[in-house]
Amino acid sequence: MRVRSLTAAATGAALLLGTAACGGSSSASSGSSGSIDDKLKGASFTVSSKDFTESILLGKITEDLLKAHGATITDKTDIKGSVNTRTALENGQVDMYWEYTGTAWITYQKNTKPISDPKAQYDAVKKADAANGIAWLDAAPMNDTYAFATRAGQADKLNVHSLSDLATLAKSNPAEATFCIESEFSTRDDGFPGMTKAYGVQVPKDDIKMLDTGVIYTETSKGGTCNFGEVFATDGRISALKLTVLKDDQHFFPNYNAALTLKQSTLDKYPALAAIIDPVAAKLDDATMTELNAKVDAQGLPADQVASDWLKSQGFTK
Repeated sequence: MRVRSLTAAATGAALLLGTAACGGSSSASSGSSGSIDDKLKGASFTVSSKDFTESILLGKITEDLLKAHGATITDKTDIKGSVNTRTALENGQVDMYWEYTGTAWITYQKNTKPISDPKAQYDAVKKADAANGIAWLDAAPMNDTYAFATRAGQADKLNVHSLSDLATLAKSNPAEATFCIESEFSTRDDGFPGMTKAYGVQVPKDDIKMLDTGVIYTETSKGGTCNFGEVFATDGRISALKLTVLKDDQHFFPNYNAALTLKQSTLDKYPALAAIIDPVAAKLDDATMTELNAKVDAQGLPADQVASDWLKSQGFTK
């Protein structure tokens, strides 16, 4: 889901941080793929992303792919915060970045109730943003939504494999229903308050620990601070730390399918972008995105190398 919002006052500083982090370079990275054709010859694009692994990977995939079709790219990946990245697109400071349907629907378009069907959610977001002059290319099947996970073996030991099972555990054995969550997640309607209300989970405040994202994964894996940690469904640390994700059997959490967003005017000028990007989006399912994330987060490989290698392996670049 990945909302890392900053205040409007911090937007300028955050954009500077994002540009500094990536260097604002238009040169190809060391992992860049070879040319495919010149469909985008003469085109120049500034590609952006948010400041976490998955978003940066999607940005690097886009950059490498567009370069392979003849475009010149300025790299402005790693902008701090969802709102700042969206604002950069709206203001024309960047040309494109991958956004999540749930983030757009709830954070930008100010809806409080998510749409449970992924296609209906995407269609609603796309229609609403058309009025803002922002186009959505095809959404990837990957759904980077909120989830809860526990360490390997603990799910079987406690007989908790779904959030409904977790609600049962909280009633029958409340001492084991301990949670690690982010501060933002603790207040969101589509976060912990909404989930506990939907599933009928009652948790004493002392059994809820507020931690930073990365610490949640490691502490959940250790099991000392909490048995259940808030995670993102396609995060590579889930598999790397051998965590088991609980099934959201009542489909509470919103859909967070990723798609490339850009100004409609940009798409009108370069309609080939859809034909180039959409087949790539179709390949990015949960398993694929989790594997790519893990190569960066668990194996320590550079995001541009992982992006380039994957595009070549799928035949999208040479």
